[in-house]
Amino acid sequence: MSVGRASRARRARVSGQTCGPEALARYFRVLGDPTRLRILEALLEREHTVSELVGVVGVPRSRVSNHLACLKWCRFVGSERRGREVVYRITDPGVRDLLGLARSLAEENCDHLTGCRRIGPEWI
Repeated sequence: MSVGRASRARRARVSGQTCGPEALARYFRVLGDPTRLRILEALLEREHTVSELVGVVGVPRSRVSNHLACLKWCRFVGSERRGREVVYRITDPGVRDLLGLARSLAEENCDHLTGCRRIGPEWI
């Protein structure tokens, strides 16, 4: 566990907060969006500006900005102003591990997952 995550976990225990099923579901819901996953994958390679991410992800600038705001609010990414540009980067080192684990688990069941008709808004 990284120092940042360890200190957040320690603060949560001290304050009596627990990460219940609702909070955990919300955490995974943030990661459950394909556009946000593409943004995170790009940021795992290197830092990017919004304009660069628009080219990489292939969605309009406003959508990239909205997804980045969500990821920033949830502390997956951070930003830094450099002159006239804002550069985004991964701030939680556990994101790399989590996405790597998810990818390896999903690859084992990829054919089944892509053909599944029960995964959708009404089932989640």
